[in-house]
Amino acid sequence: MKRCTWVTDDPLYINYHDTEWGVPAHDDRHLFEMLILEGAQAGLSWITILKKRAHYKKLFYDFNVQKVAKMTDAQLDKILLDPGIIRNRLKIYGTRKNALATLELLKTETSLNDYLWNWVNHQPILNHFKDFSDIPTQTPLSEAISKDLKKRGFTFVGPTIIYAYMQAVGMVNDHTANCCCAPIR
Repeated sequence: MKRCTWVTDDPLYINYHDTEWGVPAHDDRHLFEMLILEGAQAGLSWITILKKRAHYKKLFYDFNVQKVAKMTDAQLDKILLDPGIIRNRLKIYGTRKNALATLELLKTETSLNDYLWNWVNHQPILNHFKDFSDIPTQTPLSEAISKDLKKRGFTFVGPTIIYAYMQAVGMVNDHTANCCCAPIR
């Protein structure tokens, strides 16, 4: 079975590629989780984050936005000592900051899902790139979303992170044309 060239032979990576990446996600908890994990991935490989994902879920209350927003500095400082996650102070504190920003967003939006999917008219963008090298790392749309999220107080939401996020939650399907998961024309 052919897959996108970025997928290694690691079963965790294969499962993620085959069942999550490019698949439209609409659950607010999952959308928040992926936003945090994509931010944690900045500067690192995605497989590193996938291998630590379960531990992130444990430490951050399964990405319950309300609980993460209430985390104290002492709790976050304790998490900084845990080798089961990426121990970057800005990223760890950014998790709480993004939870607080999400709660603020929800004061004016019906859901995180509606806010995000409105950017693509509630339909995934189905690309048909031949090679992985053809896939952009950011687009004008990811730049616009990034700018809006930053204005709303989010962090680790640059245009490249947001484009990767859009791929991760299926707002964009960038499986290459020869991949078993490629969008049907």
